[in-house]
Amino acid sequence: MKTLVIANWKMNPQTLAEAKKLLEGTKKAADKAKGVTVVIAPPAIFLHELRASYRGKKISFGIQNAHAESAGSYTGETSLTQAHAAGASWAIIGHAERRAMGETDLDVRKKVAVALALKMTPVLCIGEKTRGPSGEHLALVKEQLKAGLADVPAAKLSKIVIAYEPVWAIGATEAMKPHDMHEMAIFIRKTLFDIYGKPGMAAKILYGGSIDETNAPSMLREGDVQGLLVGRASADAARFTRLLSAVEKA
Repeated sequence: MKTLVIANWKMNPQTLAEAKKLLEGTKKAADKAKGVTVVIAPPAIFLHELRASYRGKKISFGIQNAHAESAGSYTGETSLTQAHAAGASWAIIGHAERRAMGETDLDVRKKVAVALALKMTPVLCIGEKTRGPSGEHLALVKEQLKAGLADVPAAKLSKIVIAYEPVWAIGATEAMKPHDMHEMAIFIRKTLFDIYGKPGMAAKILYGGSIDETNAPSMLREGDVQGLLVGRASADAARFTRLLSAVEKA
């Protein structure tokens, strides 16, 4: 099974010329990384141009956020339908930064269903803001999973990727410890098993949150994850090249 690495460029870089340069650097790194599948989620304004200019098979493209409605009076929004037409075959849904801006579990539920209907791969992001000794964060993660997958039948679960991103680790100096991620992966699979039965055990789980070339190998070896959702390290071609090299060796 190939390791999945999703590059979430967030609101970077500033110009199309810089985005094309970053894509070229990412393409070179992806071509060298055997056993790794790379997805790039650039700013929406660059998506169509980058996808149209890409020649290769190692990279797919995604949208960082999109609206569930296909059209309408939603000033400033991009629909999943539009993103798909622009070349996105993946959709990051429910990212912690979007939830912080007001995205609800119901919004996430709708987007997951629409993405699946468009034959896009939803990357369902879940994760707690804080965690304490009594384990309240587990109830939150379970609720986010149940809500986001409410309209997903068991037969479609294999078409979805679950990205666990503890909010307290996003942008932090250190990532989550692999042992702790391993425990969370077990909890996620148990929750999915409770909902779907045996198909829930086969879900693809990613880790996201301050991941880079220094901690990616241990997370993949010990964290019980099948890939990574990479933020700031993916917006620097040199750092992302080192990360993919580390992932390949891991």
